[in-house]
Amino acid sequence: MPAVNDDERFRLTPESTEREMLTTFLDYQRAALVRKCAGLTDAQLRSRPVASSNISLIGLVRHLASVERWYFRAVIAADDPGSLFDYESDEAFNQVDAAGGEESFAVWSDEVEACRRVTEERELDAVGALPSGEILSLRWVLMHMIDEYARHLGHADIIREAIDGVTGE
Repeated sequence: MPAVNDDERFRLTPESTEREMLTTFLDYQRAALVRKCAGLTDAQLRSRPVASSNISLIGLVRHLASVERWYFRAVIAADDPGSLFDYESDEAFNQVDAAGGEESFAVWSDEVEACRRVTEERELDAVGALPSGEILSLRWVLMHMIDEYARHLGHADIIREAIDGVTGE
């Protein structure tokens, strides 16, 4: 387990801005996804070792790339980048047999960088609208993404441990 001093979240000070806190915590979650998948083969990343679930690590990477794209680019930036995967069939999770780790992480990484730009270019009070008309602020999206990653990283912990026994941050 990394020492507290190695964890960027603990380098935040009481004087850190709200933006610094939100982006640091989100980036920590993003980096945890990479750590949980590190050192695995494509076959291991695609595997679904929990019998009651279709979730794989590569499916989580693809799903999180899609969620990043949706909330930051489509909602907050009001851009129409299109979907990465078919939402109706839950393609990100269900159609992973040909997916590779390198390409999936490249897509995810590209989305993360695009989303960082959206975040850097806007105030936390910037808003965007869901198709339902509900208005969300960038602040809300950042908090939601921290939550989204945290929940899915719990899944990733279980999957990784089932693959090779590795656990941890």
